[in-house]
Amino acid sequence: MAPIDLGKLGVWTTFRRIEEARAGEAAALAEQLGFGTFWLGSSPRLPSLRALLDATERIVVATSIVNIWTYDPEQLAAEYAELARDYRDRLLVGIGVGHPEATSDYTRPFSAMRAFLDGVDGAQTSIPRDRRCLAALAPKMLALSAERSLGSIPYFTPVEHTSRARAQLGSDPLLAPEVAFVLDTDSERARATAREYAKLYLGARNYTNNLLTLGFSEEDISGGGSDRLIDAVMPHGTADEIAAAVRAHLAAGADHVAVQALGEPGVPRQGWTALAGALLG
Repeated sequence: MAPIDLGKLGVWTTFRRIEEARAGEAAALAEQLGFGTFWLGSSPRLPSLRALLDATERIVVATSIVNIWTYDPEQLAAEYAELARDYRDRLLVGIGVGHPEATSDYTRPFSAMRAFLDGVDGAQTSIPRDRRCLAALAPKMLALSAERSLGSIPYFTPVEHTSRARAQLGSDPLLAPEVAFVLDTDSERARATAREYAKLYLGARNYTNNLLTLGFSEEDISGGGSDRLIDAVMPHGTADEIAAAVRAHLAAGADHVAVQALGEPGVPRQGWTALAGALLG
């Protein structure tokens, strides 16, 4: 089986943001602009990826992430096998534990993830190791991502995390962070947009604990996030300024960066087009 080719850059979005009825349109636009991967967030069910794959010819479609608390591992493996019959080289399954504030069943995430992967591997038709990746922030989960999958897809992280993760993972495992951005040169307005998006994550222990290990303080996290934190995690400004932040992740060791446009309703045509021009043109 050929290695999956994610390209250096992808787009990250959700059906809630773009509307599921416009999924094919969004995927076709991302492919036309030259992005290598279309990452679908908010715990999608795997069969919903078919509309994205059917509408495109080359782009990889990946989940970011399927949630282990809401999926049976054998069912996930079976759904992967169904899609892989047609799209094996364009399908990547991102798997994660989410965060405790959103899942009442959340207990012992590391052990739960290992058990879930055991279930996938024990299924009648497994998901190959190089066709799955893990949402990983802390060292133990990063190590598991390298051991049991293609690698890690961190979310809501500054470039310092990319550098630290690469140092731990070594050169071979995938490291593909998400970078949300606001295409807006009005800093006050752009930060307000970023803070609205960041509310969920600044109230989630796994994300805030990770930020604390990277040199941010409780004061940085409180009150909607300090300017320093907001700017480090969610760059804003011109397309060239945002592109520089994306390149910093690549220089720090990322193999691939998934960019998420904030503040643009529906399919973010303007944001994706601007970033493609600055990074892929």
